[in-house]
Amino acid sequence: MAITHNLGFPRIGAKRQLKFALESYWKGQSSIEDLKAVGSQLRAQHWEDQTGLDLVPVGDFAFYDQMLDMSFTLGNLPERVRGLAGDALDTYFRVARGRSAPAAEEQAGCTGGVAAGEMTKWFDTNYHYIVPELTADTRFELDASRLLEQLAEAKAQGVRAKPVVIGPVTYLALGKTKDGSDPLALLERLLPVYAELLNTLAEHGADWVQIDEPILVTELEEPWRHAFEIAYHELKSAPVKLLLATYFGELQEQRYLAANLPVAGLHIDVVRGREDLVPLLNLLPSSKILSLGVIDGRNIWKTDLNGVLEWLEPIQAQLGERLWIAPSCSLLHVPVDLDSEQKLDAEIQSWLAFARQKLDELRVLAGALNQGRHTVQAELAANRAAIAARRSSPRVNNPAVKAALAKIDARLGERNSPYAERAAKQAERLQLPKFPTTTIGSFPQTAEIRQTRRQFKAGDIEEAAYVEAMRGEIARCVREQEALGLDVFVHGEPERNDMVEYFGEQLDGYAFSQFGWVQSYGSRCVKPPILFGDISRPKAMTVDWITYAQSLTDKPMKGMLTGPVTILNWSFVRDDQPRSVTCRQLALAIREEVLDLERAGVRVIQIDEAALREGLPLRKSQWDDYLGWAIESFRITANGVADETQIHTHMCYSEFNDIIAAIADMDADAITIETSRSDMELLDVFDDFKYPNEIGPGVYDIHSPNIPAEEQMVALMRKAAERIPAERLWVNPDCGLKTRQWNEVIPALTNMVSAAKTLRASLG
Repeated sequence: MAITHNLGFPRIGAKRQLKFALESYWKGQSSIEDLKAVGSQLRAQHWEDQTGLDLVPVGDFAFYDQMLDMSFTLGNLPERVRGLAGDALDTYFRVARGRSAPAAEEQAGCTGGVAAGEMTKWFDTNYHYIVPELTADTRFELDASRLLEQLAEAKAQGVRAKPVVIGPVTYLALGKTKDGSDPLALLERLLPVYAELLNTLAEHGADWVQIDEPILVTELEEPWRHAFEIAYHELKSAPVKLLLATYFGELQEQRYLAANLPVAGLHIDVVRGREDLVPLLNLLPSSKILSLGVIDGRNIWKTDLNGVLEWLEPIQAQLGERLWIAPSCSLLHVPVDLDSEQKLDAEIQSWLAFARQKLDELRVLAGALNQGRHTVQAELAANRAAIAARRSSPRVNNPAVKAALAKIDARLGERNSPYAERAAKQAERLQLPKFPTTTIGSFPQTAEIRQTRRQFKAGDIEEAAYVEAMRGEIARCVREQEALGLDVFVHGEPERNDMVEYFGEQLDGYAFSQFGWVQSYGSRCVKPPILFGDISRPKAMTVDWITYAQSLTDKPMKGMLTGPVTILNWSFVRDDQPRSVTCRQLALAIREEVLDLERAGVRVIQIDEAALREGLPLRKSQWDDYLGWAIESFRITANGVADETQIHTHMCYSEFNDIIAAIADMDADAITIETSRSDMELLDVFDDFKYPNEIGPGVYDIHSPNIPAEEQMVALMRKAAERIPAERLWVNPDCGLKTRQWNEVIPALTNMVSAAKTLRASLG
């Protein structure tokens, strides 16, 4: 009998209950008991959703982030939050976002907040985790209360629970040492705490523990490979059975290592790592469980169940009860429930599966394997019809788009002149001071803005009333920027629901869900559009809004666009053609918008590529191919303009030091990046690499409610000026301001403008 299990379930709730509960608590509108009650209710609902699986994950629920949960389980708290009054959950939020609820902060005496933990992308996903902070002196001390509480809840609900933890090697590999020490030196100190954790879970009734080691699908140097041998030989005596879980890619040269670690079972992702399967069948000891991730946990297309069974049935015959099946990874990365959708195009909806539907697919596969295909004949027939309908649909393929792609040549990606010549022309045209100030694009999305958008979409107000309301918000943003004294303005983006969805709604080849929300970090959720067919742009998307904003001021107004690579990586992208082909289609569509903005007199155009680094393959040997078509796509989008038009791009919360040469090859006139949480650490690369163009290292961490002081921002910029000539530096926040409140933004930007003036006086 093939065993079914799941690696993790979305924690935000089908109606984003966790998001709203968190934000209510952070605003002081509800109690910590109310928040914990919502968490308990969501866990109970999610375990019920997984009824019928043989093993259900416990511990995959987090109030903010699973890596932060692991840091607290291991007692690895930054010194700056130790000893503060209040619930442990308040301390947890201080690390996550710099502060907790107002009453908790007042009680703890830290109403100004603390420095939030560094945040970056979880492998090649759009999920952000809080980076563990390590030093040579880090000590670990077990606090299993979170896991034990959830395990007790699950047992009371009759759930056969499988606790889930981040493995010790992945934890250290994704952490950062603050003193330059070797994180692997902490392994000897860390492993006894893991052993104690596994013993504790066994004492409380756990038979299996899922221990996630996704770092195994990356290229590991020998010390890290050896760390796996050390870690799992020390943990093999634990009185629980360990399922070591890898996902997001292939094991490749780590196959022998993974197959022979002393654990009871191994999970692999055969959606992204199918090439591992046959070698592992030969390498795996005869006593070991093999769990196959056969349902895509990263995308929302239906699984070809009949196709999977064709290759899975012979494996079951070979492995028997040693075969487990599951989604490829945690379902954290997909929406909760397709059945909630009431307005999604019916044909496209028939091609999709969200988290609950993916578990239904898993149950159908198990039925076919364990009782025979005839027992799920109707389900398999319906699946076959849906797969065939998608493949043959004329809505997917557009001959005109394919013809345009065939005409792409190298000239599309070239500017007329090199940067030095362009920079002189742009300086003459824009007349900006040294250390020019700007923001990244959005201003606060107030409740009034969101309500007006909802009313317009629902048909409750006419388009003229909607346009008037949005123009009023744009005018407010312009007035505030005038008062602040910023140098290059933005229109504030009140008309945009999301930086990808907004553009997808105006491009052919996209569809949109109502409730397809996915957690990005903390309470921040995104609703990725569904890229199902060939992409084209029927009409201009932003020109009217930008030109209206420009009419209100003499200051340069940035045209704000999302770049093709980010639109691709932040969509649920089609899986029936190479991603590179889809990206070039997007590049041609956004290029048309860039040229229309320029024709409308816009002098500065920002094309955000926040997700460029995110799309990198996990193995460096595959980077060149990806960066080749990704950078080409950006250049196709950006480089049709005249020398006098200044092109900006923006990247956030990504480690990009190792691809800095590729970023320079984008040839954007100015790039803005996140650096404030890392204390300008990302600029270390410029010690050795002489970045040729202008750069704006972010000095205002917009993911925290903390208001940075002028002195703090000046200090950060002085660090930047040690590496980059002052005449090529911009002063700006880390990212857009849509998630912040005006009462936070105004004082923060006031300090930022003052910091720029101080810098001009001392370094200008």
